[in-house]
Amino acid sequence: MLMALRAILVSLMGVYYFTFIKDFSQVKKAGELDNTSVVKVGILGWVANFFDTLGIGSFAIIVAANKFFKIGIKDKELPGFLNVGCCLPVMCEAFIFTTVIEVDPITLFSMLIAAAVGSYIGAGIISKMDEVKIQLVMGIALLATAVLMFCSKMGYIQGGGNAIGLTGMNLFIGIIGNAVLGALMTAGVGLFAPCMALCYFLGLSPQVVFPIMMGSCAMLQPVSSVKFIKEGAYPRKASLVLSLCGAVGVFVAAFIVKSLPIETLKWVVMAVLVYTGFSMISGAMKNLSEQPKVAMD
Repeated sequence: MLMALRAILVSLMGVYYFTFIKDFSQVKKAGELDNTSVVKVGILGWVANFFDTLGIGSFAIIVAANKFFKIGIKDKELPGFLNVGCCLPVMCEAFIFTTVIEVDPITLFSMLIAAAVGSYIGAGIISKMDEVKIQLVMGIALLATAVLMFCSKMGYIQGGGNAIGLTGMNLFIGIIGNAVLGALMTAGVGLFAPCMALCYFLGLSPQVVFPIMMGSCAMLQPVSSVKFIKEGAYPRKASLVLSLCGAVGVFVAAFIVKSLPIETLKWVVMAVLVYTGFSMISGAMKNLSEQPKVAMD
């Protein structure tokens, strides 16, 4: 069963890279590649996916760093940048965690497929949104993720157990819930924190959460990335650099680093989520207030 899952993931990556390389080559030939800093994006990719492997999540870190360090990714291109750029790193994570942690194959497969279906539908909607709508969706989604992380941290969301799989109504809830999270991920909100809360609520073992959330992202990101690539809604050079450097960060975190103050880091990420969420919403409000002025001119 594990070999079948890996075969599916490899096939998805094959389609993703064929589409990406073809698009990248065409844009490069036309001399229209984005002019972003390779050094800044490379460091960001390494750091963000290093923490992603430890269960912290990379999306919030990338979005915040783009603002703080003026990396230059436009808000409209952020969802595509996040999904396309983090595709390879999360695939590496999925291979690692599905190998070392046991999980019920039916639960794993069904939740992973649900996330992929949700992302395909979500990417088709998000990639066609204007900048203001994307800012609002991302802002609200990031704030919602912060709330879920806080509730989990404080113990307000009860659950968790020793189960390695789901059955009956819990399996149905898990499938529907992961499909929704897959759709939201195309808006730029990380799947890790809400997926962790969902799995705890349904009584799964904390360890089992890792192959489910890593595998979900590995299943959905090639699917959503192909949609973003075809729409041209992403920065090509920045996404390639983020992808390659991010994969290095994954292997460093998985095989070299043994311990970090993860609980402290989660508080930091919650603060980042709140700050970035409000920044996105504020930016959307500012753009909306300026639109009548543009029309009058």
